[in-house]
Amino acid sequence: MHQHTGNWPGKTVSNARGICKFNNKSFLLVDIPGTYSIMSNSEEEEIARDYICFGSPDTTVVIVDSTCLERNLNLVYQIMEITPKIVVCVNLLDEAKKKKINIDLEKLEKKLGVPVVGTIARKKKTLEKLMKKIEEVSSGKIEPSPNKIIYEEKIEEQITKLGKVITCKNNYLKRWIALKLLDREEKIINSIQKNLKINLKSKKIKTKISEAEEKLRETKITKENIRDKIVANIVQKAEEVTKEIVTYETEKYNNRDRKIDKILTSKTFGIPIMIIFLGIILWLTIVGANYPSSWLSSFFEWLQVKIVYALEYIHTPLWIKGILVDGVYTTVTWIIAVMLPPMAIFFPMFTLLEDLGYLPRIAFNLDKYFKRACSSRKTSTNYVHGTWLQCRRSSRM
Repeated sequence: MHQHTGNWPGKTVSNARGICKFNNKSFLLVDIPGTYSIMSNSEEEEIARDYICFGSPDTTVVIVDSTCLERNLNLVYQIMEITPKIVVCVNLLDEAKKKKINIDLEKLEKKLGVPVVGTIARKKKTLEKLMKKIEEVSSGKIEPSPNKIIYEEKIEEQITKLGKVITCKNNYLKRWIALKLLDREEKIINSIQKNLKINLKSKKIKTKISEAEEKLRETKITKENIRDKIVANIVQKAEEVTKEIVTYETEKYNNRDRKIDKILTSKTFGIPIMIIFLGIILWLTIVGANYPSSWLSSFFEWLQVKIVYALEYIHTPLWIKGILVDGVYTTVTWIIAVMLPPMAIFFPMFTLLEDLGYLPRIAFNLDKYFKRACSSRKTSTNYVHGTWLQCRRSSRM
């Protein structure tokens, strides 16, 4: 209700900004694109990374899913390399409870070294706890001390040596910058140089990088596999922490989901079931919407006659009547009659599929086919939206 949406400069990924008031203080909340990683593999990852690193947020809130904590901790550890001002929000605790998953939030906070808050987004009390932590971190009442990933001994050694020759006003970022130089992530390196005004291509730094790479090669760590080593360390740490702080009342908590996956994403039934589901939705949208569309058209035609009589009764000039009735009224009511009913049917049904977790399964099913077309499975839902719009447009012509 209090947000503004738009596009990131030069990008097509949307953002949302909103003002939130808490304890008589105003907070500007910026919703950056959702991502599972910030290693510059896609546009949204680059945007999220650049905003966290160069946007100078007072606090970065990382929202993780309590039902699959291990996967989300990967992102938490990556962000901890960039900024210490983090609040980890463990959301969907109600869903975790349904699946009999118990999470020791206090222990998780000690393991990470940053504030951790459990939330159920529908409950105001849990959101107030989250806002309290955000206020404390933003104002400096709490100074988080993240327990960063400790990489392999040789990698750590070269990170330390390389960090000593990097000149940066923000000392916290030196380690991360050194890591990116070893990883040879050109996009990130260019962003760092541009935003932090640091010359990372000086002769001194290049010499140190060459020396570091030579030392790493002695332990069979090369430019080609160093990222795999880094990611492996992060994943391993996330797994270790998860095993310590998450317990399951039943080890078979996700058996039902796995059984559903075997059917909905199988090579035999996955595509046919998807076609049937989407076919039913499109059919209901196109055929079912014709009835309310006809009713609205009849109603607007009846109302138009009454409006014309009223304008004639007050002797309205013909040109004004033409603009108001034949122009504005007819155009607006035609759009409402044509578009409102199918939207009122399609989007709730599509949202239902999303809430039930079927859209990710559609993306999985379409991945191979979209790759053959040199596209990404992330565009699959856009494709479905586009198909619906085209079918609906054709049905009205």
